[in-house]
Amino acid sequence: MAVQMAPSILSADFARLADEAAAVAAVADWLHVDVMDSHFVPNLTIGLPVVESLLKHVSLPLDCHLMISEPDRWAPGYAEAGARNVTVHAEALQSPVRTLRVIRAAGARAGLATCCPRLTCCS
Repeated sequence: MAVQMAPSILSADFARLADEAAAVAAVADWLHVDVMDSHFVPNLTIGLPVVESLLKHVSLPLDCHLMISEPDRWAPGYAEAGARNVTVHAEALQSPVRTLRVIRAAGARAGLATCCPRLTCCS
């Protein structure tokens, strides 16, 4: 299996997000986007409007990891916007199979994650 690179935009300068994405385009396979809502996890990062804007300015596919409450409601929008991969957390889903099917039907690969019990990020 070949190694693939997916730098996280969390380490980018958000004021220059498109430029930062372009800077890694030659060596990255996709960009990783951690979406956090300060409810499911304590951190707050970016949401769908930033992803939609970023997709207009990057050539790399986006890998969106949704650490949010109500992913059943919000995940399809990331796929519809053009994210290549959308990963949701099992603990937050009301209807896991339905949500994964809707993500795939919207054109993205669907991933299912679960929190590690040794971490406190999803408590």
